[in-house]
Amino acid sequence: MTTKAVKMLQDWNEAWNAHEVDKILSYFTDDIVFEDLGGARVMRGKAQMRIWITETLSAFPDFRTDVKSLFVSGRRAGSEWVATGTLKGRLHHLKPTGKSYSVRGASITELRDGKIKRNVDYYDSAIMIRQLFLT
Repeated sequence: MTTKAVKMLQDWNEAWNAHEVDKILSYFTDDIVFEDLGGARVMRGKAQMRIWITETLSAFPDFRTDVKSLFVSGRRAGSEWVATGTLKGRLHHLKPTGKSYSVRGASITELRDGKIKRNVDYYDSAIMIRQLFLT
């Protein structure tokens, strides 16, 4: 299970980096709960996830995450990552700045039947705001 789960999570990250929305969604259970703590958002279900993913990739067309470490223990997983992107599209009420960001973060993930049931992303959004709007 552990090796299979690690591979699934690596493939999920690759789907994000390839901006393949349907493939990203395929790694979630139908009742996914995804908490983006830095962005103060909670998405429930694949429909809300699709909207959030599409908004994110539209705002940051070069968005990517580089996983620095990853572990799986039973039905739980954890990872450390660095996310990067350039704000070239609108993000909610924020106008594009053309500036880039790089932020370190961590995720805690709960798995069910080989898919992601719950995920919580932890990162410092103040770092992103400084890089995208204040530098």
